[in-house]
Amino acid sequence: MVYVVLDTNILVSALWSKDGNPAKVTHLIPDRKIAPCFCSEILNGYRFVLSRTSFHFPNNQVDALLNNIKIFGKAVNAEKSSIHLPDESDRVFYDTARTGRAILITGNTKHYPTEPFIMTPADFLHKMGNK
Repeated sequence: MVYVVLDTNILVSALWSKDGNPAKVTHLIPDRKIAPCFCSEILNGYRFVLSRTSFHFPNNQVDALLNNIKIFGKAVNAEKSSIHLPDESDRVFYDTARTGRAILITGNTKHYPTEPFIMTPADFLHKMGNK
């Protein structure tokens, strides 16, 4: 099992474009090829962002995606790091990935330090052999 932490931008992109790499990543969840690591702060953040009226995402699609994360994922109590991040709100994703020994998948790699466990969706799919 490959453990991952999905940055919120991955979920937004997955709901916007059903054929893009972020959607391909999320489709690996119910197939049990990946297990998303999360904490309550991450889940609450997902819900808050995906429920924005400006996105117009159907509630049933948001609910299905978040339910898959909860059902097939793993709750992690992240240990807070002291590493500098340009945006403090990204810390929960970084710390959850570090604590859960997971790959952090993000469309904004520039928001994080250069670490081998931080990847774009394309890099992750390539590593998994799912181009």
